[in-house]
Amino acid sequence: MPAKVLTRLNFCRELIMTNPLLTRRNVLALAVGGTVATVMPRVSRSDTAKGFAIDIQSRVLDVNGRAAKVYGIAVDGKAGGLFTQFGPDFSAQVRNSLSEETLIHWHGLVPPVEQDGTPGLSGPLLGPGQSKFYRFANNRTGTHWMHSHSGLQEQQLLAAPLIVAENGAALVDEQEHVVMLHDFTFRDPAEILSELQGGGGLHAKHGVKAAKDPHAGHTMAKPTTAAMADIAYDAMLANDRTLADPEIVVAEKAGRFRLRVINGSAASNMWIDLGNLEGELIAVDGNSIRPVKGRVFPLAIAQRADVRLALPPGSGAYPVLFRVEGRDMQSGIVLKAGDSAVARISENGTVSPALDLSLEPQLRSIAELPDDPVARTEIVTLTGGESNYLWGLNGKPMMHDTLFSVREGERYEVVMQNLTTMAHPMHLHGHYFRVVGVNGQRFKGAIRDTVLVPVGGQVTIQFDADNPGTWAFHCHHLYHMNSGMMAAIAYTSAA
Repeated sequence: MPAKVLTRLNFCRELIMTNPLLTRRNVLALAVGGTVATVMPRVSRSDTAKGFAIDIQSRVLDVNGRAAKVYGIAVDGKAGGLFTQFGPDFSAQVRNSLSEETLIHWHGLVPPVEQDGTPGLSGPLLGPGQSKFYRFANNRTGTHWMHSHSGLQEQQLLAAPLIVAENGAALVDEQEHVVMLHDFTFRDPAEILSELQGGGGLHAKHGVKAAKDPHAGHTMAKPTTAAMADIAYDAMLANDRTLADPEIVVAEKAGRFRLRVINGSAASNMWIDLGNLEGELIAVDGNSIRPVKGRVFPLAIAQRADVRLALPPGSGAYPVLFRVEGRDMQSGIVLKAGDSAVARISENGTVSPALDLSLEPQLRSIAELPDDPVARTEIVTLTGGESNYLWGLNGKPMMHDTLFSVREGERYEVVMQNLTTMAHPMHLHGHYFRVVGVNGQRFKGAIRDTVLVPVGGQVTIQFDADNPGTWAFHCHHLYHMNSGMMAAIAYTSAA
């Protein structure tokens, strides 16, 4: 039996001793590479040769009484995302019903590179009215999402949840709810980017209320001053709604509840604030971790967090807020048990501090990996962001330039050092990585696909080169990525 499977089986023996609700099927799925997850309460439909029918389309959204034309993704004719189960191949027929080109990236899944959905690296864009069929083996359960990787369409809400649940009996008796977060603007994203690149930082221009600390007062003309935000937004959305009319989720008294939270924002890192509830963080980026208790958890752009809650007995209304770092803006949902009244919650709260990495060293992955040797260590500096708003890697703006090359079957370590004035959520396509160091502190941390590198911070990751191709490696802040902080990691047959 392969060493990796044996390692997972050894860990599964520990799991089965500590969680009697685990089934043999659950353990086998984990041993061969899956992650522990409960069965979703809704599944679009089972994958077939035809696959899911995914339509990229326009829609009109009401934001605090004002109509906004945005984009959306319908799955089998319905909004709300794609819900499926682990086991069958992932297959989907994607149609572009927009009047412009687009393409979907399956964020969290690891398809062959030609099906990754990254223009310029994985294939051409879909023109208006065109369709493309996708089919690939899917070995990743968990909370994921799908979004456009074309231009600035993600800012216009071209994104949706993509949940892959374990196929088998549920591990626990609990409700589940998916929350998709967005930062929203009525402005044309291209106009925003043009202003930023012209030196007109919107943070300063439009008077965003900022924290009273060294991070405050940022303008793009002062690159030595750290900044948590550089774009002024009109609203923060949780499942397309603001706190003026939040989603009310009916919950069971004294019940167990699992929130799957996806930060689909273009440029806003968030804090998950459970208020009076205490929760357990049980998965990050779709990968199960040993539970970490808390009431507040960080969630950078593009990251996902699964939080398990135990509601109190009796009736009650429990707001769960999503607070933007460096701003007084927030969105949220309300869990309502029984007949309790729901109080009005302001869209403006206290200014939230910057996300940091204090939690990262505490996260421990459920899936153990063998201690394979590292073939090579790469140093990557995150650079740029001066008055011209050019961002880059290792001192130069990129887009699809090769940052470094790897050879299949080897393990690589990447040390990322942030020399800029803003934090950067760094995402590697086609692979998962383990976080193994923060600011020189070494540990065996969580398995992720996106990690935040704060201002002045250093983050070390390791990944196995097991999916040949040329893959995007970029900052997931949409405006940073479109201003040069995006490169590629290429496989080569030579060392």
